[in-house]
Amino acid sequence: MVTATREQLAKIAKEKALIPFHGYVNGQESNIAPIIQFFPKWNLNEADGLWCAAFVYYCCMEAGFDIPYHPKECITCHLAGCIAWEEFAINDKQIEYHKGTEDFVPDAGDIVIYDRVFNNQEHDHMGIILHKQENTILVAEGNIHNMSGIIERPIDEHIRAYIRIPNGYKYLQ
Repeated sequence: MVTATREQLAKIAKEKALIPFHGYVNGQESNIAPIIQFFPKWNLNEADGLWCAAFVYYCCMEAGFDIPYHPKECITCHLAGCIAWEEFAINDKQIEYHKGTEDFVPDAGDIVIYDRVFNNQEHDHMGIILHKQENTILVAEGNIHNMSGIIERPIDEHIRAYIRIPNGYKYLQ
């Protein structure tokens, strides 16, 4: 029986992005504890302003995908880092990885990794696609100015890669 689907992931990502989650902004206490709970060596202060990948992981877990927070395919760090998602997708043969320059049409529930969007570095931000339009994608993201939300982004040179997790994905040890 297939439990986790990309359709469900997109639905949950939209719902969670609209809560909205936020770090320490506008004098408010952070409410990202549910997002970072999966990363035992991380705390609210360390995660503040750096939680976009953790948001993606949180949404994947809520959608029912079976993914450990630090799969063996991740060389650099655990899945609270964008680079780890790229390493995971490249090294796990169950997952599709498509460079942004490839002729690939993303769909709802696919994950997008960006270059030079957040802090002018490679693989510096990511989110979950809700809808592809002609020249843009509508994306649920964590950490847009330290808040979750839905944003329309152009399909351009800032897209590093797309990741497609298959429906019913279960991590193979």
